[in-house]
Amino acid sequence: MFYSIICSPPENLNTATKIPMEEITDIIGPLNEAQRQAVTTESRNTLVLAGAGSGKTRVLVHRIAWLIRAEKISPWSILAVTFTNKAAREMKGRVEQLLDMPSGTLWIGTFHGLAHRLLRNHWQEANLPQNFQILDSEDQLRLVRRLLKEMNLDEERWPPRQATWFINEQKDKGFRPQQIDTAGDFWLSQMVQLYTAYEAACQRGGMVDFAELLLRAHEMWLNNPELLNHYRNRFSHLLVDEFQDTNTIQYAWLRLLTGDNGSIFVVGDDDQSVYGWRGAQVENIRSFTREFPLVETLRLEQNYRSSGNILNAANALIDNNPGRLGKELWTEDNDGVPIQLYSAYNDLDEARFIAEQIQFWVDKGGRRDESAILYRSNAQSRVLEEALLSASIPYRIYGGLRFFERAEIKDALSYLRLMAHRHDDAAFERVVNTPTRGIGERTVMLVREYAQGAGISLWRAALAQTEGDQLAARARNALRNFLQLIEQMSHDGKDKALNEQVEIVLKNSSLIDHHKKNRSEKGLTRIENLEELVTAAGQFSPEDESLNLLDEFLAQAALESGDTQGDEWEDCVQLMTLHSAKGLEFHQVFLSGLEEGLFPHSRSSEDSEQLEEERRLCYVGITRARQKLTLSHAESRRLYGKESYPRVSRFIKEIPVELLQEVRIRSTISRPVNQRSSSYTQNHRSSILEDSGTGLQPGQQVRHAKFGEGTVLMLEGSGPQARIQIHFPEAGTKWLVAGYAKLEPT
Repeated sequence: MFYSIICSPPENLNTATKIPMEEITDIIGPLNEAQRQAVTTESRNTLVLAGAGSGKTRVLVHRIAWLIRAEKISPWSILAVTFTNKAAREMKGRVEQLLDMPSGTLWIGTFHGLAHRLLRNHWQEANLPQNFQILDSEDQLRLVRRLLKEMNLDEERWPPRQATWFINEQKDKGFRPQQIDTAGDFWLSQMVQLYTAYEAACQRGGMVDFAELLLRAHEMWLNNPELLNHYRNRFSHLLVDEFQDTNTIQYAWLRLLTGDNGSIFVVGDDDQSVYGWRGAQVENIRSFTREFPLVETLRLEQNYRSSGNILNAANALIDNNPGRLGKELWTEDNDGVPIQLYSAYNDLDEARFIAEQIQFWVDKGGRRDESAILYRSNAQSRVLEEALLSASIPYRIYGGLRFFERAEIKDALSYLRLMAHRHDDAAFERVVNTPTRGIGERTVMLVREYAQGAGISLWRAALAQTEGDQLAARARNALRNFLQLIEQMSHDGKDKALNEQVEIVLKNSSLIDHHKKNRSEKGLTRIENLEELVTAAGQFSPEDESLNLLDEFLAQAALESGDTQGDEWEDCVQLMTLHSAKGLEFHQVFLSGLEEGLFPHSRSSEDSEQLEEERRLCYVGITRARQKLTLSHAESRRLYGKESYPRVSRFIKEIPVELLQEVRIRSTISRPVNQRSSSYTQNHRSSILEDSGTGLQPGQQVRHAKFGEGTVLMLEGSGPQARIQIHFPEAGTKWLVAGYAKLEPT
């Protein structure tokens, strides 16, 4: 069969002998005792509980090297899975460096990347066309929106993003539409009907989304036992990174491939499982020893990143979560400086304080990119950005749009997709009138209706419409010209190098000319990005040279756009959500917004499992810091258009008092945020500035002739010119000048 041809093992590899220990010192020499034990284990199945900063990537890479060099396992028999393309590239590079050999014979990649590779090799067994296309999240959303319209479902009542989430969630659980029991629920019945229509549209157009890659690969093995046995025999050793982040279908995929005789080596940390909202099941790592036979559990607890105080805080915090597999991070380094705690009057004060601390760091010779500001909600970034801009501190929102996610790049890729596969409905809809060419929404709607009625692709429907009389002559000619444009680009690009095909698209589609009309910096940037796409195509090197080069390039672009990791940064402060921070580290970290309802999030207040995940997220944030950690909360915060007066987060109270040093600025009031010690503030306050001279203090109640009674939040300056921020229950928050406000204490 086909798979026996493409997967035949190298004949010059054998497993007969093991080389002497002295010849593999380069593999185990750099490791500590716990790492060495994990790398050299002879257990068939292994669970490595790797704490933050304990060297888990090193263990995975050295384990691969150990298997190949010491155990004489064929590289052809090893499959290593991780979650991001960046992590996969890093693992490949380190294996190549360690073994001084190309990593091409190893299957190292993401779940989605490896599943895609399997489906490309076995498209017939997977019931897919040979040149199937990958839908990224935006293409998927556009398709769902079209189907909702065809089903006459109002987007207000049936939000497209919610519907897309439903489809992806079902696939992550391994469910097809016919396997979902609606139990007479109207909403669920409509969603299942949409899911059914979505599957039909994808099958008709030869398209798969990210969730489909894994589900289809899993079903392919189930439906083809001979093929499954082939891969079970081939991949005798599986290695999995970030195992705590696996969802239901990923876990089932691994369990099926391992079978009863395979060997699986997983590395993870149940204390860093923070993706439950997107389907990750922390129970997968907790039940590993029950699900797989003869499991050895090892722990990596020595941390090479953070100071002792930071690790002690993290340990104390996470110890409040029940059901942990258990480990205690430690370091050979000293305790370092205390963890700073800043109690801000409001979110503006919090942001200003953080900006001032970063500027102080830079003035002492530190780099900006050594600082990161972490927050629970994206909405928190606005005031932080304004404070940094006001202080002229350059910053970057980490995890912003990546190259292949940019609109102009996706437009060009859609042209390439149509050149490769005419029945790609998502690509057709994206560029049929981009740039504008006289094909209006009504024309596209008629094409959609014809396609739906005939059960054919939009391309075939458009061809039919150009030959009929349903469209006006002008619209018919515009549509015909578009179809001819795609055919001409496909003809001109035949047998051309990949970068030349991209150049043909950019020229013939008029995308470059379209963006030249925009003389702003944004227009120039988009042109530069399109030109960079030509470079990217010229530098593209496929993993499997037996597959179509254009299809491989398009698939890689789609997989890259789905990657959650950002690019490397320049010398600027990094702003990011706590979820984006996982896997990163910085010299100093500011963990902001530690307030009940914000962090932990209000959604977790009545759900113990969600609260535990929120605590794990805080643990992740704390362990991003190497030397300096600052926690902050605000006594009042304006977020989502509302003013609130939140209580301090329970996570602060779970950190031992002796590890914290409170910083109070612009106030004569010292109110301890941790009530466990009455001497807390006296012992840990680092600075108190002089009174403002107004006779007022934050927290004091005052009366204004117009606005009524209010609470003083903050004072700036001194004397009659001092500015006072006051919250009035009826009028909201106001800034007043002391000399004119005529405030009366109450």
